[in-house]
Amino acid sequence: MKGLVLADISVAIAGEQLFSRLSVTVPPGGIATVIGPSGSGKSTLLAYVGGFLEPAFRASGKVRLNDRELTGLPPEQRGVGILFQDDLLFPHLSVGGNLAFGLDATVSGRAKRRAAVEEALEQAGLAGFHDRDPTTLSGGQRARAALMRTLLAQPEGLLLDEPFSKLDRDLRNEFRGFVFSHARSRGLPTLMVTHDVEDAEAAGGEVIDLLRF
Repeated sequence: MKGLVLADISVAIAGEQLFSRLSVTVPPGGIATVIGPSGSGKSTLLAYVGGFLEPAFRASGKVRLNDRELTGLPPEQRGVGILFQDDLLFPHLSVGGNLAFGLDATVSGRAKRRAAVEEALEQAGLAGFHDRDPTTLSGGQRARAALMRTLLAQPEGLLLDEPFSKLDRDLRNEFRGFVFSHARSRGLPTLMVTHDVEDAEAAGGEVIDLLRF
């Protein structure tokens, strides 16, 4: 089955169950939202799906992406992109260098890589910013650059770990629309965790409340 499929996911730490038997299917281009208070396991769920769950947690359940079993694979083999609260741009690289860092290895040759980065910058409204220092960008510009770096890796699925939470209201609405439109246009099944109901409403897909699991 195409899309992202989570089946009977359970996570516990120090013998305490955070949630149990969570199942959800996110179709290509769809956005499912996981809500819950701090400490309910939202980011922990994304860590399990992405393959970087800390050893202190005990987790079980199956993760499949486009008919491929991900459970047990290292993060770099999962084909899943993730966007965090912080943009995590590298200060020692230019804006273009940051995007080039995310480029899929199948894009080879200096000219092709530069062209791919320039196209992504244009899509993000950052044409001409290739050689700029990322510290000179506004918060919204940094956020858009971070998304394009993630998408240049050509992921098959996308995880969103409250990437809008540190933006002011107007910028939040703008960037949220930017992220969702790119995810949908690329047919990426997207799993978002948030504490903001407006994020869930804007996503328009299934909403999973961790307090029910």
